[in-house]
Amino acid sequence: MARSPLTLAAAATAALSQASGVRTSITAVGRLSEDAAGRYDSALVHLDDGTRLVVRVPESDEADADASREAAALAALTPGVRAMLPFRAPEILGRARIDGRTAQVETHLSGYRVDAAHIPPGRGVATAIATAIAGIHDLPTSIVHSAGLPSRSAAQVRSDTERLLDRAEATGRLPFGLLRRWSRAIALDGLWNVEPTVTLGGIDPSAFTVVDVDGVPIVDGLLSWGGLSVGDPAEDLRWIASAPDAAADVVAAYAGAAGRSPDTMIAERARLHAELEFAKWLVHGHESGSESVTTDAVALLTSLDESVRDEPPIGSGTVSIDDAIAALGRVPAATTESVDTSMQTDAYDPGMLDGYEDDAPEPATSRTDLETEPIEFSDWPGTDEAPAAEDRDPDDAAKNALRRWTGTA
Repeated sequence: MARSPLTLAAAATAALSQASGVRTSITAVGRLSEDAAGRYDSALVHLDDGTRLVVRVPESDEADADASREAAALAALTPGVRAMLPFRAPEILGRARIDGRTAQVETHLSGYRVDAAHIPPGRGVATAIATAIAGIHDLPTSIVHSAGLPSRSAAQVRSDTERLLDRAEATGRLPFGLLRRWSRAIALDGLWNVEPTVTLGGIDPSAFTVVDVDGVPIVDGLLSWGGLSVGDPAEDLRWIASAPDAAADVVAAYAGAAGRSPDTMIAERARLHAELEFAKWLVHGHESGSESVTTDAVALLTSLDESVRDEPPIGSGTVSIDDAIAALGRVPAATTESVDTSMQTDAYDPGMLDGYEDDAPEPATSRTDLETEPIEFSDWPGTDEAPAAEDRDPDDAAKNALRRWTGTA
């Protein structure tokens, strides 16, 4: 059910009062849309001291589980860890029960966001996001281990990938061309010389908030932390398959910023992980008994099969780091014209730089007179290991990415 912003503001007031012992006065509140496909009710809350906060309530058990993973990951970001980050992360300020769900109050990260398909080539958003991802991957893995968050070795990443392919083949609906293409990639030992790093479990670039400083786009924050784990860094670059014009610049900027020995096959594995998102969609439809999802997945996989039929096999080095760095070297030095990409996308309205406020804020006073359920701060989510990557339900980004590749959007 859609809750009104004022109801969400009341929950925020109660949570903050319980957490700080100080009565909080809300001056305005507006509904917040974050392209979450209706998975959360969210509001942007303005406090009397000028602070802006986000209150978010999950709308399903799946979203509730995602919120719990997010809270566990953010709890792992101690002040010392946050000091190492090259950008900001949300802070959870309070939690409260509302309608049987847990409302979570977080700091608001301002800035604009750009979808992968709208990231242009050259220095700018592409290189800023690549550098930010490299910064995450350079964090000590002890951060994840200490928090009890998921961790996979290179061998586990490879075996998980093979197991996903087996499950997709078992549906009897996987095109043979893709089965052969992916089987060959999994069998290629050189593709799996993975140095596991701290990863975000397949982050989408639209999760980063970007600001322009002197006309240059800079990553200022990251909203999504639920996939924090140790694993294959290539998973966080799989989105470059949806940004082919910017892919070489992303790979080059990432390689230049990463503080590890070069991973010459990272772009190849990123492409494999991207294609396998559609295998996950097929497995999800088959195992959940949803014929509509299965039919959709088969159509998408058939289109993908046709589009890659004449491409070199994965692992052939089609986007090598050397080539990518050479390509980046041909890009002129940053200028206002070459890097001012923030407003060059039709995906976002330039007037909504502060978080996708759908409605004008509604005037509000402190709404402590509205009834909320008891507040619970002691039940922070545990750090039980998250399911293996192939067990997570894929999101709509997978389908949209394939449609962009195949021109069926």
